Amino acid sequence: MKNGHGVPRPVGGPIMTPVMKLCLALAGITTLLLIYRFLVGLGPVTNMTDGHPWGLWIAFDVVTGTALACGGYAVALLIYVFNKGKYHPLIRSAILTSALGYTLGAIGVIIDLGRPWWTWKLPIFFWTWNLDSVQLEVALCIMLYTAVLWIEMAPVFMERWEQEDDKPRLQEFSRKWTPILMKAMPWLIALGIVLPTMHQSSLGSMILLAGPKLHPLWLTPWLPFFFLVSCIAMGYGMVVLETMWSRTVYSRYRETSVLSALSRAMVVVLLTWVGVRLFDVIASGKSAYLFNLDRFSILFWLEVLLFLAPAIILMLKPTRTDRDRGRLFMASGMMVTAGMLHRFTAYWFAYNPGDHWNLYFPSMFEIFVTVGLIAAEVAAFMYIIKKFPILTGRPSAALPT
Repeated sequence: MKNGHGVPRPVGGPIMTPVMKLCLALAGITTLLLIYRFLVGLGPVTNMTDGHPWGLWIAFDVVTGTALACGGYAVALLIYVFNKGKYHPLIRSAILTSALGYTLGAIGVIIDLGRPWWTWKLPIFFWTWNLDSVQLEVALCIMLYTAVLWIEMAPVFMERWEQEDDKPRLQEFSRKWTPILMKAMPWLIALGIVLPTMHQSSLGSMILLAGPKLHPLWLTPWLPFFFLVSCIAMGYGMVVLETMWSRTVYSRYRETSVLSALSRAMVVVLLTWVGVRLFDVIASGKSAYLFNLDRFSILFWLEVLLFLAPAIILMLKPTRTDRDRGRLFMASGMMVTAGMLHRFTAYWFAYNPGDHWNLYFPSMFEIFVTVGLIAAEVAAFMYIIKKFPILTGRPSAALPT
């Protein structure tokens, strides 16, 4: 567009900022820790046991981390399924966040595996697949979806490479493959919508395999539905948080009108989750658990409150003022927190392997590895948006918000 709004551009600026240096330092230390983990195994470095075989690296890096990375999926649903083209300025940053988040989740799975060196066999040795395994479906979908996300990002990289006159090979490669990728893009987008729908719901199915070890408030056949809807809510929330953060830090156009319109879709998602969640508990005869005043009833009501409160906040009439932006930021943060709590509770807090097992809490090694992986993701995000056309618009000072 002529006024510069809606045109993706590299942010530019210095790469080695203090924040970047900190992130790279944390990522470097984590790399050394991971070498040690692969040398000595899981036992000496984690607090996981046979009773608690899924620890922080699964509960956060995979189950929660991939849901936080569903911004590309959530925005793609609006743009390509519900034909809401006004959200298109958000798609590049959403897909980038998804690609980085799913890469983090895939790394988390590899770190958590007892024999990660056999991972390469999974997509190749199809004749050995257990077609009744939920974990197989989750693993294959996450691997394929991660690849699809980076392929969807490829035209963005090629757009920049086409301008690199001093790198003729990259320039020629980009000019040759960009038209081919653009023709394949509708199929990739369709695949990118189907795959998360499958594996995000299946993440809920996986923990159902625990059976009576899972508290009754979370032991429900509706859990795959709750996981799917919560990932959409978390995806929307992360898109808003990331967009508002990057626009503020890098002084880009704020897209306030687009984000305010997006909030209406959030309300539907949030109220759907709350309504079905309450209906399921009442219809299944588990209402008594809601008033036991134990940690499980508190966690349940906290979940419901964190999903319901942002819906109420977002139903208030937008004014496009700083107060409105703050309200949108707060609501999005609550949505993300709600989804994280729901997933952590199902995989951790509401899971009881038996009285003869000690309560699991991650070791400092597990915590630092997770922090280091997040730092690596942040560093990659900052580098890519500075070098490639991801964010839209020119500095916000030049345009009304």
